[in-house]
Amino acid sequence: MPRLGLNYSGPLLFLFIAILLPLFLTDYWIYAMTITFYYVVMAVTWNLLGGYTGQFSLSHHTFALIGSYTSALLMIKTGIPLWLGMASSWIFNAFISVLLGILCLRMRGIYLALTTWAFAEIVKTYIRMDFEFTGGDRGLKTALFFKTMNPLPYYYLFLGFAVLTIIVIVFIMRSRIGYYLRTIRNDEVAAQAMGVNTVRWKVFAFMVASFFASIAGTLYGHFTGLISPVTGDFYEMALIIIFVVIGGMRSQAGPVVGTLSVRFLAEVLKKWPELRMVILATAVILIMRFFNGGLMEFIRQGYQRIQKGKRRQPVSVYQKDG
Repeated sequence: MPRLGLNYSGPLLFLFIAILLPLFLTDYWIYAMTITFYYVVMAVTWNLLGGYTGQFSLSHHTFALIGSYTSALLMIKTGIPLWLGMASSWIFNAFISVLLGILCLRMRGIYLALTTWAFAEIVKTYIRMDFEFTGGDRGLKTALFFKTMNPLPYYYLFLGFAVLTIIVIVFIMRSRIGYYLRTIRNDEVAAQAMGVNTVRWKVFAFMVASFFASIAGTLYGHFTGLISPVTGDFYEMALIIIFVVIGGMRSQAGPVVGTLSVRFLAEVLKKWPELRMVILATAVILIMRFFNGGLMEFIRQGYQRIQKGKRRQPVSVYQKDG
C-alpha cells in the first residue's frame, strides 16, 4: 500500500472539502461550481497536450462541442436512448481525433496551432450554417442526464468525472508513456534518434485529451439542456489556455488551481464583464513576467521562503533545553 504523505493528503483534503461544499452553497454557486469542474477537465486534458507534450492545439474545445452535438443529434434524429447517444459520440470523437492527429501532428509549433484552429473554425461554421440539421445559432435542446434541473446531482457527477480525469492523466504521466511525452516536448529530434515513435505517442496524447474533452462536452450538454455553437468560439479555447497558464503549465495541480481561481474571480466580477477581462488579462501578464510557472510556482517559492526563514531563525543562548 502506498505511503500516505503530502502528495496524497493535499488532494484528499481538497476532495473532502469539495464533497461537503454543497452543504454551504446556494443553488447558484452549486451550478457555478459544476461548470467549473467541466473547465477543470478541459484544462487538465489540454495541459497533457500543450504542457507535457508540447503540442499547442487550438481545437480542444471543439471536441467538447462535437461530443455534445453528436449525442443530441443522434437522440433527436434516431430516437436512441441517452446513454447510447453519449457513448456513440465518444467513439466518434475518438475516431475524429485519431484521424486529425495523423494528419496534423507531424507539424510543429505555429503550423500545428493554425491547422487545429482552422479545423475548429470549420466545425463551428458548419454548425452555424446548417440550420435545418444542427439548429444553427438557435442551438438544440437536449435531454437532461438526471431529468431534473436541480444542480446538486450534476455537481457530484462532474466532480467525480474531474477526479477520474486527473487520476488518468497522473497515471499516464508517471508511466513510461509520460517519459516519452516529455522527451518529445523537450527535443523531438532527439526522441526520434532514441527510438521513440513520436507521431504515435503524439496521436495517443491527442486522442486521450480529445476523448475526455468529448465526454465533458456531452455531460455539459445534458446538464444545461441546451447546446449552441457559442461553446465553439475561440474565446472558450482562450479561457482554457488562461486556466492552464495562470495555474501553471507542466504541473499536475496547476490547471486545477488556475481553473478554480479564475472561475471564482470571474463569478465575483460577473456584474462588470469589461473589468473582468481587464483583470484576467493583467493577471496573465503579471504571472508570465514574474512567475513563469503560474500560481504553483508562486506557492512553491512562498513555501521555500517560509522554510528558509525557519531554518535561519536564531536560537537564544538563554533558551533552556527541554
